[in-house]
Amino acid sequence: MFSQETYIQRRERLCASLKSGIILILGNSDSPVNYPANVYKFRQDSNFLYFFGIDLPDYVGIIDIDNNQHYLFGNDLSLHDIIWTGALPTVQQNALKAGVTLTASLVEMTEFIKAAKRKGRAIHFLPPYRAADKLLLEKLLEIPAAQTKEHASVPLIKAVASLRLVKEPQEIAELDWACDLAYKMHLTAMHMTRPGIYEHEIVGAVEGVVVAHNTTTSFATILSKNGQIFHNITHDNLLQTGDMVLMDAGCESLRHYASDFTRVIPVGGKFSQQQREIYSIVLAANNNTRKISRPNIKQKDIHLEAAKIIASGLKDLGLLRGAVEDIVLQGAHALFFPHGIGHLIGLDAHDMEDLGEDYVGYDDETKRSAQFGTAYLRIGKALQPGYVVSDEPGIYFIPELIDQWQAENKFAEFINYNKVNNYRNFGGIRLEDDLLITETGCRLLGQKRIPITLDEVEAIAGSQK
Repeated sequence: MFSQETYIQRRERLCASLKSGIILILGNSDSPVNYPANVYKFRQDSNFLYFFGIDLPDYVGIIDIDNNQHYLFGNDLSLHDIIWTGALPTVQQNALKAGVTLTASLVEMTEFIKAAKRKGRAIHFLPPYRAADKLLLEKLLEIPAAQTKEHASVPLIKAVASLRLVKEPQEIAELDWACDLAYKMHLTAMHMTRPGIYEHEIVGAVEGVVVAHNTTTSFATILSKNGQIFHNITHDNLLQTGDMVLMDAGCESLRHYASDFTRVIPVGGKFSQQQREIYSIVLAANNNTRKISRPNIKQKDIHLEAAKIIASGLKDLGLLRGAVEDIVLQGAHALFFPHGIGHLIGLDAHDMEDLGEDYVGYDDETKRSAQFGTAYLRIGKALQPGYVVSDEPGIYFIPELIDQWQAENKFAEFINYNKVNNYRNFGGIRLEDDLLITETGCRLLGQKRIPITLDEVEAIAGSQK
């Protein structure tokens, strides 16, 4: 946990944003894998971590704004529990770490909320993403579980997003730590990538690096020669010379701050000429994003600049034709770049996605595009100092998408389908870094940039450590 004062100040700033009512912040519980006593590795709710810091299951935090009282509700362990888990701090001991003086049991929490509801007090809660929380809210507030998301407090969502968007110095230190460990993860993958090895062997070693540092990955590791599948989490392929491996992976710091990087590695140690050409375009887009990212520039504009670089490079290779501005304006580039340039990073790899991207990544001045590709941009609004965003342009050749667009003769004035079909088995390339927006520009998180130039990656790929 951070200092007691950290959590007190965060809650006080939250109260100042809402003015009145009760704020209900649910911690997570254990989730069973296949029977109740066999549970997934526990992960605390990020909002509960942010405001209370306690990394244990079955806690609820309540802030009574009108009476300026902060509560922590939970149950102390019974002797039966202690036999299995060992002794853990009491609810009161944990509360003191979070700067909370008022504690009670979970049964009393139920009565507290029901009494507030009877009095007609406003009860603010965040959108639930777990079924157990939806059922709990149904019990507490008499809202059908299927409708709890629609009844979530928009003022609370906006207040939480405003606080969590700007990272404190201690949060940035956590993010740097997670990025440094991700460096080791990706170098491990680069050294191991060679002909005759299975993808899952590399994944095992990469995730072993994380476990050895007493933490976990920040999301399911993506490692595959099928780089055109964005979230491919199967690892069944035997690698052969000429393949490219895309690895999108990161870890959490001990306080659960995330890193998220992507690199592409040639199997056999050398990129082919075709691979080098596409890789160079993606790297140019990545470097330009870092160059222009700064306060008060809209992330949507940064995305469109990356799209122009990608469109220009593909035009030089004969895959696209026409004016680059028109290609991007009409959205023809999205055949090759059908996702956004990046997302927010913090306590989540996709920070605050549970709150709703339109609340977190957009505002009254910046609305989400309806155009295919750009519509998937997770943050479009102007960047500010303290924001942390990913920088992840990519070029992909997705056979199913190519077939559909070609059958529809879509953007035929811009896309040279005859040339595109020569790349059907190419896969995909994405290059991702984590950026902190500073007062004057941005900086890469972590002490060293994970090798990214063609020469750097080729020098390491498949080599012995």
